Amino acid sequence: MAKKANNQGMVKARGAKQDEFYTQYVDIQKEVEAYLESDPDTFRGKVVYCNCDDPFESNFFKYFAGKFNTLGLRKLIATSFDGSPIAGQGTLFPEYNEGNGKRQKPKALAVTLDRVRDEDGDGAANVTDVELFLKRNKAARVALRADPKYPGGDFRSAECVELLKQADIVVTNPPFSLFKEYVAQLVQHGKKFLIIGNTNSITYLEIFPLIKNNEMWLGCTNFNVGMFFEVPHNWDRFHHIDEETGRKIARVSTSCWYTNLDHGRRHQPLSLMTTAENLKFSKNLSGKSAYDHYENYDAIEVGTYKEIPSDYDGVMGVPVTFLDKYNPDQFEIVGTLESSDPDNPYRTRWYSAQDQKDAFFRRFGRTGSIPLNMSGVINDVKVFKRILIRQRRGTAHAKVREK
Repeated sequence: MAKKANNQGMVKARGAKQDEFYTQYVDIQKEVEAYLESDPDTFRGKVVYCNCDDPFESNFFKYFAGKFNTLGLRKLIATSFDGSPIAGQGTLFPEYNEGNGKRQKPKALAVTLDRVRDEDGDGAANVTDVELFLKRNKAARVALRADPKYPGGDFRSAECVELLKQADIVVTNPPFSLFKEYVAQLVQHGKKFLIIGNTNSITYLEIFPLIKNNEMWLGCTNFNVGMFFEVPHNWDRFHHIDEETGRKIARVSTSCWYTNLDHGRRHQPLSLMTTAENLKFSKNLSGKSAYDHYENYDAIEVGTYKEIPSDYDGVMGVPVTFLDKYNPDQFEIVGTLESSDPDNPYRTRWYSAQDQKDAFFRRFGRTGSIPLNMSGVINDVKVFKRILIRQRRGTAHAKVREK
């Protein structure tokens, strides 16, 4: 019987950098095709680079190779790294069978496609033709060697960085444990990207400024619902076994897409009620005459995006899930409550050590301390993760507290 996956187990694996979990084809298809709704030429004439994807296994490679002509790609590059814990479970292009019929440990490879033609003469050009092409053209497969710092195929290695420089768009599921470093590399090289990461990354010190400055945003699908991934055969925590492939499938509830590719869904205006209407009809605000105001920030607490008041021009604290509805034409992201920075311009109070001890005693009647400087506070209670926003039209009216 399959053991149910839990996030704690997945986090431990990612912490150990054993986090090469393969994205399902259907999730890639849904996400990529959502961009085509608003711009059918999103990938046309582009070099797509999948630099954390064993081409023998990766559904990213299978998808883009199979859709090469439909999308109008100029080139597709995919790389694997030496020692991949999942490689070899179900090869797309088996070529390592020797002697005893067992596949040897794969080495790091870069596979490059600059065309997909009807190789088998069946009248269609698809992933089967890609397989034949790669078997017949070994020049399309290049071994990647280790360098003094990184193993072969590591996205940070010199060879992989050179391949990155050729790319127009990077599409992959990078190691969660190296997500900050991975994104930094993409930004450094000015690349467009569509990648999978942990939703907790949103408030990372290295990631949030990119989101705030509209240099990075959420993708089109899968936010706040989790994603299923194919995992290594020896993984003992999984959700179920795929009936068609026999592969183990695990669920990660905190996974989502990140991108800097624009899409139409990002510009859909959010329909809002006024302050009076929210106070009258919203269950979470029942019995209140006004929205709660943080004790330590010049902002009101808005518990769900549905309760954002249309007639309020000041700063509001909203849940991270708001980003799934974020329209940069309608709202401006101005900060986060996930910060211990005493110079945050919207902070109105910095709690001393004694303040935090006093708050604990008021709540629980015993000695202790509450780290109140790490979040917004209402009645001595820390609110959960919040992003600070204001409406675009209110930018000129919203006042930042002068220090």
